[in-house]
Amino acid sequence: MNILTDIEEFARQSHGDQQRKFADEPYIEHPIRVMQLCREYTSDLPVLSAALLHDVLEDTAVTKDVLSNYLRDVMKPEDAQRTLALTIELTDVYVKENYPKWNRRKRKDAEAARLGNASAAAQTIKYADIIDNSLDISNSSSDFKPRFLHECRALLKAMDKGNPALRQRAIATVNSFLQK
Repeated sequence: MNILTDIEEFARQSHGDQQRKFADEPYIEHPIRVMQLCREYTSDLPVLSAALLHDVLEDTAVTKDVLSNYLRDVMKPEDAQRTLALTIELTDVYVKENYPKWNRRKRKDAEAARLGNASAAAQTIKYADIIDNSLDISNSSSDFKPRFLHECRALLKAMDKGNPALRQRAIATVNSFLQK
């Protein structure tokens, strides 16, 4: 088995029976699509690995230590370290649990500012994440759709260091759904 297949299986087990909020499918389908989008623009193993793992620390019981130990078992030390760093970079900091007195807008603005300072590799993964999330929510009947898409637009405005072609694709995706 290759490394990405191992990491995909780790992510699959970590997400367990979680379902996507705006799509009737297992959660793991989202990180797989994010990785596939990234793969169209890069073959960098830590980037592709972090794409598969980008929601593991945020949305599962997996801790940084557990993830770090796992990655060191399946990757070269430098790849494991970079994958972990990217996954941590992509994990939301300004969440309601940590900032209960902040409203959603304040948390999202702080998150956009934080991601604006993220590495080019992390931003590249986030562009792919935005594309896939935008596709999911736009195919739903949620009243939350316009708010979410405007938040994505603000994120893309703040993040300009990642892959330029993927960023343009994300901007075009978000804008096309906002115009509907």
